Amino acid sequence: MCHFTQRSSTFSFPKLCNIFWRFHHTSTSHLCSCSKTISDEKYQDPFQLGRKDLKNLYEDIKKELLVSAAELKEMCDYYFDGKGKAFRPMIVVLMARACNIHHNNSKEVQASQRSVAIIAEMIHTASLVHDDVIDDANSRRGKRTLNQIWGERKAVLAGDFILSAASVALARIGNTTIISVLTQVIEDLVRGEFLQLGSKENENERFAHYLEKTFKKTASLIANSCKAVSILGCPDPKVHEIAYQYGKNVGIAFQLIDDVLDFTSCADHLGKPTAADLKLGLATGPVLFACRQFPEMNAMIMRRFSKPGDVERARKYVLQSDGVQQTTYLAQRYCHAATREIRKLRPSPEREALVHLTEMVLMRDK
Repeated sequence: MCHFTQRSSTFSFPKLCNIFWRFHHTSTSHLCSCSKTISDEKYQDPFQLGRKDLKNLYEDIKKELLVSAAELKEMCDYYFDGKGKAFRPMIVVLMARACNIHHNNSKEVQASQRSVAIIAEMIHTASLVHDDVIDDANSRRGKRTLNQIWGERKAVLAGDFILSAASVALARIGNTTIISVLTQVIEDLVRGEFLQLGSKENENERFAHYLEKTFKKTASLIANSCKAVSILGCPDPKVHEIAYQYGKNVGIAFQLIDDVLDFTSCADHLGKPTAADLKLGLATGPVLFACRQFPEMNAMIMRRFSKPGDVERARKYVLQSDGVQQTTYLAQRYCHAATREIRKLRPSPEREALVHLTEMVLMRDK
């Protein structure tokens, strides 16, 4: 399984479907092995540990978004209402502490490291605003999207403004290496969106295409943000790679579970419509795995589920297949890879919290 920890964002997985198809007859009890392997560790609540460094996070973000135009300010503040999980900033501050402790036993998060956490959340939110415009989405986090309230044009501009404010905050850190690392995230987000707009005819190429898109759209932000705080806290390139690999593997696992929840969670609980990806013409992990048992889905994938009844049929096939199980298993493999990486750091409460975070990613239901 060494493929799971490759540094490159380009995934060489042309036979990945065939590899994981072998697990079709594997006992589902293996899906619980991740929690068993870490249950004997002293539990560290990631959100509890990160709370101190994330205090006033959204207030500080709003300070970065100071603008005189009342309407633009209202739009920019819309998702920064303090009701989000702050999942990405929490990972970033925990990684910062873990790397600082590993390097010189410093238990404080530097101001520049906390700024990276703020910037990560701003980039993420700007990408959500733009995604909702592209997808013509109606709901996000249980409420109406910006584009539904203010229209597409203003929503695009609001997303641009949040991104520009994040760039200003990034420049203020004054470290060219950090600027280079985090601007890579913005490039990956754009490239990932273009990958999502395309599709592959070859079945084996589809999974590699899907994983590369997943990395660029979701995991790159977490991976590079973790790498950025490790650079600020420790001069050792090996630590930078550990931080990057942890973030990459957790980020991919997070999106894989998100793709599972699109088929298994109710809309009210998830905060957005279910089967949303199918309605957008997207073939995610559960669909690609289900394709092996229901080859008739290939035609639907190529026409992006555009014919009447395609979405309902595809959803039925996925739920009748082991696509959800196999995607969950794949997410578990990525979480195992993340755990192996972070355990290379010196023991600390933050390190253990990051280990347990991988279990939370697998167990989340929204």
